[in-house]
Amino acid sequence: MIRGLPTLLVLGAILTLGDFDVVWGQAPAAIEGLDKLSPEERAIAERNLERWQKLTPEERARALENYRRWQSMTPEERESARQNYRRFRQLTPDQRAQVLKDFQRWNELPKERQQELQKAYERYQRLPQERRDRLQQRLGQWESMTPEERERVLRNQERWRQMPPEERERIRERWRQMPPEERERLRQQRQQHRGSQ
Repeated sequence: MIRGLPTLLVLGAILTLGDFDVVWGQAPAAIEGLDKLSPEERAIAERNLERWQKLTPEERARALENYRRWQSMTPEERESARQNYRRFRQLTPDQRAQVLKDFQRWNELPKERQQELQKAYERYQRLPQERRDRLQQRLGQWESMTPEERERVLRNQERWRQMPPEERERIRERWRQMPPEERERLRQQRQQHRGSQ
């Protein structure tokens, strides 16, 4: 989900208006010079004009904001948004509902929290691919844990945070100095211990 954060922002804009190529690529010009358009373009413009007239003032304001955001995007960002929209349309109805639910949750967050998450996403994107893969693997492990296992991990994490920095560094150093076979043995031991609980 983190990976798709900016994507969700653009996706929300697209979903608000439908297909940008139709709504914003042709409709504004059509309204200004309807007589200069082909019959097909005129039909598209008129269809979108009716849609515009049916919008509430709040929806019109949101549509204009989304249009301005779209206009400020680079060609690469627009192409990425188009691809994301195509991917969204290929999702199952349940998957689409989940994306929309997540997007709504995002919009309900305070702006400060959205900015924090956006910065975290940008930091994640700058990580080497190997590190991102490791984080994705750990996320998968977290999601597969039982509530009890998650609670234990959170307790351990809190204990780690409470340790003095010197002690944490000693533990890290001891781990780095440990032969790979020993690390693997400890990992297996830990997994067996979890399985027996």
